[in-house]
Amino acid sequence: MVKVLVLLCGSGKDDGSEIHESVLTLLAVDQAGANYDICAPDAPQFSVVNHLTGEEMSETRNMRVEAGRIARGEVLALTDVDISNYDALLMPGGFGAAKNLCDFAVKSADCDVRQDVKELINAMHEAGKTIGAICIAPAVLAKVLGKGQLTIGTDTGVASALSQMGACHVDCAVGDIVVDDELNLVSTPAYMLGQSIKEVHEGINKLVVEVVRRS
Repeated sequence: MVKVLVLLCGSGKDDGSEIHESVLTLLAVDQAGANYDICAPDAPQFSVVNHLTGEEMSETRNMRVEAGRIARGEVLALTDVDISNYDALLMPGGFGAAKNLCDFAVKSADCDVRQDVKELINAMHEAGKTIGAICIAPAVLAKVLGKGQLTIGTDTGVASALSQMGACHVDCAVGDIVVDDELNLVSTPAYMLGQSIKEVHEGINKLVVEVVRRS
């Protein structure tokens, strides 16, 4: 049976992993007949946001601890992951992907990616395993791999930054996916474009089905 590793980085669209995208990803993996483990960096978030007001809060939260809210308690520390146990990697979006996994939110194309995240992506890619990236998460892939056909939807500013990092951006509707057959990458815009959870679900489900099929 296919086993997928899902990389989270907190809980909440403004400072961690987007909850809808994360839960829809886990549901789609289960419905596709695959198994999954969840991992996250065991480190502080870049920031903590009050999701009612959008304002930053003066407190510190741990990415792995917060991801446990989505995972129902089972979250591996990223540094403890053995990629030989997995057939594919899935990366939901949320602003945390651009704040916590890297600093794309601050530096755009000049961003740096966390070393443990970089090592995970490179190891999965070098092993020929499929990587699926959702919403803004393709920006992390673009920075690490420096190549590949990827999508974040149709946002020209972010698309330009992906191109500057070496990727080839492909415009994509919210309910569709972009597949790089050569590099074994799959991406979908999700809430970069989506106006409803129904729209986001369509693209995420297609992505997961394709990732599991390739694995």
